[in-house]
Parts: sequence; structure tokens; C-alpha cells
Amino acid sequence: MIRSQRDLGYEFAAAVADLIDNSIEAKASTVRVNVDWLGAATTVTIADNGEGMSPEQLREALRFGSERDYDDADLGKFGLGLKTASLSQCLRLTVATRRNPNRADITAYCWDVEHVEAINRWEILPVKTSTLPPQALSHLKETTGTVVIWERLDRILGYKYPSGEHAKKHLFAVTREMEEHASMVFHRFLAGEVRGKRLAIYVNENKLVPWDPFARSEVETKVLESNAFPVDGSKGRSVVIVEPYVLPPEAKFSTKEAHIRSAGPRKWNMQQGFYIYRADRMIQSGGWCGLRVVDEHRKLSRIAVSFNPKLDEEFEINVPKMRVALPSEIRAEIERWTKPAVKMAEDIYRTGNTRKPQPVAGPVSVPAGLGGQVARTSHPSIPSALPLVDGPSPKMPKRRATRQELDMVADLLIQVAEASEIAAVENAIARARTKLESQF
Repeated sequence: MIRSQRDLGYEFAAAVADLIDNSIEAKASTVRVNVDWLGAATTVTIADNGEGMSPEQLREALRFGSERDYDDADLGKFGLGLKTASLSQCLRLTVATRRNPNRADITAYCWDVEHVEAINRWEILPVKTSTLPPQALSHLKETTGTVVIWERLDRILGYKYPSGEHAKKHLFAVTREMEEHASMVFHRFLAGEVRGKRLAIYVNENKLVPWDPFARSEVETKVLESNAFPVDGSKGRSVVIVEPYVLPPEAKFSTKEAHIRSAGPRKWNMQQGFYIYRADRMIQSGGWCGLRVVDEHRKLSRIAVSFNPKLDEEFEINVPKMRVALPSEIRAEIERWTKPAVKMAEDIYRTGNTRKPQPVAGPVSVPAGLGGQVARTSHPSIPSALPLVDGPSPKMPKRRATRQELDMVADLLIQVAEASEIAAVENAIARARTKLESQF
């Protein structure tokens, strides 16, 4: 049974990010990730200076099936992250924590997959403080917080040759991917854009620099008009914020290095599209969610879409927080605010000229006296506490399911294709689209 909890689709970078989510919820200002290559004894440690947990809270946090109430601003989703994210990467998970700032009392427990299988019983093991790694012990002697330790990294190093050169290279590669991923998904926290939640992340003592997907420091970046609109979800009414950007062509970037950095982890073509944020934490980076396909001519268009965790069900967030879907009732509204950015990006691509963005609608009009909060707080044109308007939420007009399904499949294929496969995939998609259109 415990083996099944290891197969929920986490990649290394996403698993570490889930633990950083927990640190942010615990009001940590600093998270330190250390990846120590020791062959088969390699460890990954994630330490924060948050509030820490009492012994009872730690036992509950490690219990499968535990429940908790989430605040609207919490980054957690299912209460599974600490256990499932960790055990997706390792066979032994140890968590040590200190809550009382006036006493150096440290509590530690561990999950050991092989132990559970041997006794055929779910059992967490107490861990003596004296057996904790020195760096974990020294960290918790200095501050409150929590330290998570991964050992026996079978999913990263492999079963047969965990001390081999291939395992070492793979560990270094996924560590680099994790650095890029954390710099991207937590960029609002790292840049101090989230009120009261500025965060510093260190990986092997190197401080991460936030990666801004919208290159807002570039003079030639075009910031189009933003919009916020209400959505009625299963947990009440909330708002969705759409912020369109058009990045400069290479010749208009301030430096060559700035252009290269703005390309992003998956490079220009694959980074176009929607950047979807849940409580200011990025869930999706690029892709068009079935509204259109990836196209070279659109690669300068990037759209921020921000929503509150109240809308988790509508956005179909999965356990690793790596998959999201635009709710059908707001797809048309999002598309309306996306089209001007896409058209401008296409024009700039073809002509090389940047022109002043034209507003596509009036400013957001909000009647006074209505309550409600919005997760996004840093955009200058949108107040941090945006009241919600009365009236029905925008509805998406009916469209043919087959066309929509092709768009979604095409978008997914482009995202997962290797660089050498993209041209062939795009050609196949174009042929399928032509054939489909001929049937309408």
C-alpha cells in the first residue's frame, strides 16, 4: 500500500517545491536545500526557519489520511505533500522540528518504506536527536523551524548502481532543474511581490535569483491592460486576474544575456502562453490550455493568470500541483483578454517593431461595499483587496468538442516533445487541423 503512495507523478523539482510550499505556510523567510552526493548514502535536506511543529503536530503531519483546514492563502492542497512528495523520491523520510523559540527541544520521526513492508504495518519511527545529521541539528539549535531529510534516493540514483557516475550526473542534472524550477515557480515570493511573504531560497548555499517570465525590467516589454473578473466556484465567489505581456524581440533586449535568461527553462517557443498562479505560486509555465497551439510567431506573448485556492476544483489542480485546466465558464473571458497580446506578438515577430499597447476595454469597475479577497497583490493596477461584483460569472459560448479536444491534445504534444520532434509534431497537428476543419 505504501508503495502506491510513491507513484502520484512527482518529479524531483516538483517534490522539492511542495516542501517549500509547506515552509511558506509555516511563515519561513529562508529555505535551504542541500543535495549532498555520497554515492548510495546521498541525502537531500530541506531546512526552513518557520514556526516549526509540536510533537503532536509532527505526528499528525506524518500520518497518512490526516486532515487539516486550509486558509484561502495557503499553498497546500491535499495535505499529502510532505509524505507523498518525499516518498516519491526516497525510501526513508526523516522530519525534525523545533517550535518553541525559548527551548531547544527538537522532535524527530521518520517513515521507512522498507520497515513498513517488513512489519506489514503503518508505523512512524521516533528518531533520537543525537542521530540527526550535524547540519540539521545545528540548524534547529539556532532557530525554530523544520528540517526534512531524504535518504536512500532510489528514484533518483537508481536501484542497481546508486554510486555510479551515471547516478552522479543524473543527480547534478535534476538538482540544476530544481534550481530553475524553484526560481520560476516562487519568483513572486523571491522578488518580494507577495505581501508579508518575502522568501530567500538557497540551494547548496547558492541564493536563487527570481526568474521573471515577463521580463518586466526590460524597457521594451509591453504591459497590456489587466483585468479581474468574478467566478462562482464550489467554495464561493472569487476572482481571476489576467495580466497580458508582450516581450521584446531579441534586438530590443537591453543585453544578449538578458534575452537568453528571459528564454526560460524550456526556451522561447515552449515558454509562450499562460503562466498560471495559485496564491501567487506558479502552477503552469507556458502553453495555451487548448485555446491555441504553440506557434513561433506567438513566442513573445506571455499571460499571467492568477486565482485563489477557493477555485482549486474549477481549475482541476492535481496532487503534485503540476496540472491545471482553465474552467470552461471563463475560457472565453480569458481569451478576450489574451487576443490583443497574441496579435501584438505576431505583429512584432513579423515586423520587428514594438508599438504602444492599446487598451482593449475600460478599467475594472467595482461597486463599493462588497467584500472578498484576491490572491494577487502586487500588480499596480489591481488593488490588494479587490471587491467582487454582483451578477453572473462569464459563460463560455458553446463550441465543438472535437475542435477543443484537438487543441488540448496539440498543446500537450508540443509540451512533451523533444526539440528534435517539435517540427514533425507541428506538421502532424497542422494536417489534423486541416482535415478537421474540412468537416465543419
